[in-house]
Amino acid sequence: MVENPSLGRKLFVAANYGLMVLLAFVCLFPLVHVLAVSFSSSSAAEAGRVGLLPVEFTTKAYEFVLGKEAFLASFVVSLKRLALGTIVNMTLCVVLAYPLSKEVRDFKMRTVYVWYFFITAIFGGGLVPTYMTVKNTGLMDTIWALVLPGAVPVFNVILVLNFFRSLPRELEEAAFIDGAGHLRTLWNVYIPLSKPVLATVLLFTMVGHWNAWFDGLIYMNDPANYPLQSYLQTVIIQQDFSAMSDSDVELMRQLSNQTVKAAQIFLGAMPIIIVYPFLQKFFVKGIVLGSVKG
Repeated sequence: MVENPSLGRKLFVAANYGLMVLLAFVCLFPLVHVLAVSFSSSSAAEAGRVGLLPVEFTTKAYEFVLGKEAFLASFVVSLKRLALGTIVNMTLCVVLAYPLSKEVRDFKMRTVYVWYFFITAIFGGGLVPTYMTVKNTGLMDTIWALVLPGAVPVFNVILVLNFFRSLPRELEEAAFIDGAGHLRTLWNVYIPLSKPVLATVLLFTMVGHWNAWFDGLIYMNDPANYPLQSYLQTVIIQQDFSAMSDSDVELMRQLSNQTVKAAQIFLGAMPIIIVYPFLQKFFVKGIVLGSVKG
């Protein structure tokens, strides 16, 4: 027989729901407001009359943004970076985490390599040495300058490593008895069982690459090679309209600078907004299981 919850319990649950709703509203309000501004008229945006709903609905800002070659070119660069960066990061992360998850008796140099990678996560060479390395290796103004300097995300390696260590050792031993080698064991045993942590790391990787803007400004001399976030930073933060034609500047005056900025911001965030719900269900489980055992 199920007992009825006490009044204190009901108040506690109601307070929790109220707090979660409030936090959700605080998190969603800026995004919804930006979306509303992007669909509002220039006069309404300039007058500050836009709240959570568009005022004098119009799609001119999106027509302007999607018609700009510079925006579309930077969007394509970001997609290339996302594809290459995700493949490189995830491959190296899994390939490194597998041997480092072994016991010392199985991999005698494990401790040395773990400390080697761990130290790089704490201490870095700095911006100037990194820039000189990228320049001297001929990566400037190439997509690889945005991918290779951060090819090994040590934090993600540690998450996957700890998850691998939490898996039953008997599964690996059974695979070896059946004649599987390390590569086949990794592919057929470890990876299928590691979907939560791999989905979590995948989300971290995708968000990191998509939101990165500083390296694009440093390593790209030609603005045509800017990823999307670097392009948005120059237009929205630095207010650099030198690459625009006179007709574009005049059209922006008609549309309102605020509505165009809002449209670009929302379009820049949309890919991650679309992907996140599909990976969110693995997020908490992957973080918890990947951080318990050392």
